Amino acid sequence: MNLWQSGPVDPPTAGASRMAQAHAIPTYPPVDVLKPVAAGVWIVDSGPLTAYGLALPLRMTVVRLSSGDLWLHSPTRFDGELKRAMEAIGPIRHLVAPDIAHWKYLVEWQRACPDAMIWAAPGLRNRAQVKRSGVRLDRDLSGKAPPEWAADLDEAVVPGGFGFSEVDFFHKPSRTLVLTDLVVNLEREKLPALGRAAAALIGVLAPDGKAPLYLRMIVRMRRQEAAGSVARMVEWRPERVIFSHGRWFERDGAAQLRRAFRWLLP
Repeated sequence: MNLWQSGPVDPPTAGASRMAQAHAIPTYPPVDVLKPVAAGVWIVDSGPLTAYGLALPLRMTVVRLSSGDLWLHSPTRFDGELKRAMEAIGPIRHLVAPDIAHWKYLVEWQRACPDAMIWAAPGLRNRAQVKRSGVRLDRDLSGKAPPEWAADLDEAVVPGGFGFSEVDFFHKPSRTLVLTDLVVNLEREKLPALGRAAAALIGVLAPDGKAPLYLRMIVRMRRQEAAGSVARMVEWRPERVIFSHGRWFERDGAAQLRRAFRWLLP
């Protein structure tokens, strides 16, 4: 089952500036540049990505590990200037595909960073699209942090039906939780009227962002395990919660997380 029929929106016509492109789409300019969030944590806003019939903003999270290596969560489209800016901070050693939807830009980054290790959500390597893409997947994520980043990051796997799973990460030094699709928080002013209606229908309009309706149904198929993983994330008491689509939670992270998962937690 392909949960997301998605892909990048066509690039701007020749001569259009990146800033002009960003203002014409529902993302967060400036796009494809590093933006500091906390000590050792940056985000890269990009997109849009088409899903649910909407043009969605897209976000990558970058962490500098205590080793000095860079860890890229859900890499967005490749950009040479962005890569050079990252390499000024540290070597790019880890590319993370955290769920079954966020892997399509890995091929570009794999070519540009051949020494980086590519980590995949459980079951991702078995999907037909992934096999056809030629992407190299080196190791599977398990929910237990590997030695490469155990000093810096904790992990939790939120499972669901139809082969869905999302691996979420907690950056301990900055108390930053990094999700992918389990919270979507779209701002109505960034959407056309039909887009606002669609976002409201699937339940992802800010300030009441949460998992899209279809994803809530899929996760409830393994509710007990999923709720246990989310409860663990709440116990981490994050100060902020970053996710891939929409306005992320910059403060009151634990309270925002409990609210966003009230459909799952007891």
